[in-house]
Amino acid sequence: MSSLKRALRVVAFHPHPWRPQLRLLSTSKGPTTEKSVPYQRTLKEDQNSVAPGPTRPLPKSADVVVVGGGSLGCQTLYHLAKLGLTNIVLLERDKLTSGTTWHTAGLLWQLRPSDVEVELLAHTRQVVSHDLEEETGLHTGWIQNGGLFIASNRQRLDEYKRLMSLGKAYGIESHVLTPAETKALYPLMNVEDLYGTLYVPHDGTMDPAGTCTTLTRAATARGAQVIENCPVTGIQVRTDDFGVRRVAAVDTDYGSIQTPCVVNCAGVWASTLGKMAGVKVPLVAMHHAYVVTERIEGIQNMPNVRDHDASVYLRLQGDALSVGGYESNPIFWEEVSDKFAFGLFDLDWDVFTQHIKGAINRVPVLEKTGIKSTVCGPESFTADHKPLMGEAPELRGFFLGCGFNSAGMMLGGGCGKELAHWIIHGRPEKDMYGYDIRRFHHSLTDNHLWIRERSHESYAKNYSVVFPHDEPLAGRNMRRDPLHEELLQQGCVFQERHGWERPGWFHPQGPAPILPYDYYGAYEHQPHEGYKYNKLLGNEYTFDFPPHHDVIQKECLSCRAAVAVFDMSYFGKFYLVGPEAKKAADWLFSADVHKHPGSTVYTCMLNHRGGTESDLTVSHLAQDAEALPLTPSFEGDAYYLAVGGAAAQYNWSHITTVLQDKKFNCQLIDCSEDMGMISIQGPKSRAVLQEVLETDLSNEAFPFSTHKLVKAAGHLVRAMRLSFVGEMGWELHIPKASCVPVYKAVMEKGNKHGIVNAGYRAIDSLSIEKGYRHWHADLRSDDTPLEAGLAFTCKLKSAIPFLGREALEKQRTSGLLRRLVCFTVDKKVPMFGLEAIWRNEKVVGHIRRADFGFTINKTIAYGYIQNPEEGPVSLDFVKSGDYALERMGVIYPAQAHVKSPFDPDNKRVKGIY
Repeated sequence: MSSLKRALRVVAFHPHPWRPQLRLLSTSKGPTTEKSVPYQRTLKEDQNSVAPGPTRPLPKSADVVVVGGGSLGCQTLYHLAKLGLTNIVLLERDKLTSGTTWHTAGLLWQLRPSDVEVELLAHTRQVVSHDLEEETGLHTGWIQNGGLFIASNRQRLDEYKRLMSLGKAYGIESHVLTPAETKALYPLMNVEDLYGTLYVPHDGTMDPAGTCTTLTRAATARGAQVIENCPVTGIQVRTDDFGVRRVAAVDTDYGSIQTPCVVNCAGVWASTLGKMAGVKVPLVAMHHAYVVTERIEGIQNMPNVRDHDASVYLRLQGDALSVGGYESNPIFWEEVSDKFAFGLFDLDWDVFTQHIKGAINRVPVLEKTGIKSTVCGPESFTADHKPLMGEAPELRGFFLGCGFNSAGMMLGGGCGKELAHWIIHGRPEKDMYGYDIRRFHHSLTDNHLWIRERSHESYAKNYSVVFPHDEPLAGRNMRRDPLHEELLQQGCVFQERHGWERPGWFHPQGPAPILPYDYYGAYEHQPHEGYKYNKLLGNEYTFDFPPHHDVIQKECLSCRAAVAVFDMSYFGKFYLVGPEAKKAADWLFSADVHKHPGSTVYTCMLNHRGGTESDLTVSHLAQDAEALPLTPSFEGDAYYLAVGGAAAQYNWSHITTVLQDKKFNCQLIDCSEDMGMISIQGPKSRAVLQEVLETDLSNEAFPFSTHKLVKAAGHLVRAMRLSFVGEMGWELHIPKASCVPVYKAVMEKGNKHGIVNAGYRAIDSLSIEKGYRHWHADLRSDDTPLEAGLAFTCKLKSAIPFLGREALEKQRTSGLLRRLVCFTVDKKVPMFGLEAIWRNEKVVGHIRRADFGFTINKTIAYGYIQNPEEGPVSLDFVKSGDYALERMGVIYPAQAHVKSPFDPDNKRVKGIY
């Protein structure tokens, strides 16, 4: 064996490129060359007892074929079976768990900075700690030893306090401990450098082999089949009568299985399986490692530890510890072998050593503790450290359940359940947009540079504090709109969304360009010095108001008092045209969008459960052969759709899927890259634009919610009278080549009116002040328009059928069991979401979205509340409560509002000031 201290010392004396092997770290007892996982039993032992070839004959057909027998594959099969499917098959190329699952650390932490992830983790815990044992009589290997998060600075402790507040909304027990209380809980821990810790007593540890075998035992008892030693060699695809590609069969060397549905749970090998079907799977494979110590006296029954600031975790392993973490220079597995099963790599101590120092500092006894074995195996990682799930946009019936970033065990139960619902019912129960493959634009999913850079940064920052306004440094400048350079020179600090660079806010001290990714100095890259953009981001690493709070305030108040221009060019811009475009629009959109040509309607798109898949504006177009590209040629009807750019691919895929399923004879055309879009908003917007646009902008000639083709500084544009900030204003949708001259004309004419550039940080504040919803914040696919206060977007008074109508009618009859409520807090304190909502001294929900409203000079927050008595949430219920919001463990009195606290009568958007 070797000790952690000796490993650290040897590597220090032998820097790169010399790479010490374990034998050089050995003591007099002999070399420590063992590479093995610290589990009493793995399924590797069963390898030699099975004859070559499939473990059972292949069926001729199946309703669903799951490929991959790791955590996700087994969980998905189990949940499909629980939902009633019996003609389902899991194919594993080797033995269950043999890819990456068998060597996973198996940690389960209940608290994450996401309400959806908290719910997913809760379901996994329920499955492994209760359900499976109750169903099968077998123990999965679950150990509830608790979890302890270490805070070495104030910001980290603030982050943990946010998690604690969110946990209260879900009934998850957690405690913020002082250093002394931490020492009493974990006597072997060094607490001298601690601010505090977060202790979650019901966290625990899972056993990979025990969990997966129990899952498959439960699934096969319901009729599912598990076939091992059966590699997939191909995916058969058919094209239907409407030109849509669909899964037809799965090929193996031992025969084919006819099926309309394949689930890619192949982990590191998911990209290879995707290529067989013509599906892009944007993930990379990396080495991920931990070491297992010898016995440590006094460590028994201690909680698992995450010391995020040291980027290290300590997992209880009986009377020893497993020590691992996330380093800044992980090793990429460049050539993924399809023969790799129950395999481990040699540990690269040059890479791993950075974890040893942190581990010894936290638990000093490790300095003299021997290393029993090393575990370095492959794991798959993605661009945003989130899994890849859902139906692939390129191929109907091909689902993804992969890219779990070393969290496949703890997320497996929740994600397996959602994936099963997705397959059977067409969508998951929860809002899974953050995991949905459609969150990535199609131009990024096969951009190898973007995938590699972003996956590296996400890996390296996995243990970093999750700040509300952080932005990536990797994979930037992939999509830039026509105004990018113009705005950069004016001090624009950009945000990245969907590959686009969009304006965040405007720095008064000049340009802050985004430089090529430097991998944080890893892999012999030279880190950037004096990187202005990175410094500005660093200033925002706070849970207080950022240093440039006053800059965003100026942008907001200028919009309220005078006029501001917003570059919104990253918006998705689609045309829905064709003989059955009206029929499609009636079904797709919750509002009646088929008004007179020239009308623009704010509407939602729903799913069959009434959940909101999108909110957008739809403009009914008239025929105009002279207006290309602003109006395409079409037969029948045409509509122009403007959707938030961050969800443009998601919207495109949702619409396309509905059109295919309903077989509507119409076409969806994407012109997002062909046009820019600027929005001019504020009391003086009319005065500015009247000098730029060749049309009458009076209320009578150009009322709210209408659009026209007009000339702007000699260029043809589509002007829409709309607002997302609650002011009188117009959006100009401009052909790409005309964007800069039109923008310059607006700025020139606006100078005498005090016009300013403003970004999305201002939009966030202005829109929440007005009560406008942000999709995927206070409006998601698991929220109905009725719950969100958007009943006015639903044509329920008409007889027109639309997707989701039946669910809304049922909900309207039975009453709302939750409702979105606006809160204001008088004390000037920043909030960002996840705060617990208290009503009459009971937690009734949590905040989804929060910001500071500069006009009313208060913090504004939106969250859904429920009745603790499980009754309906009426407006009287909302009005009658005594409310408070809990931020980082501190409770602040709050006022509930049933209308927007700013301009509740909507006068300003109509030009009434």
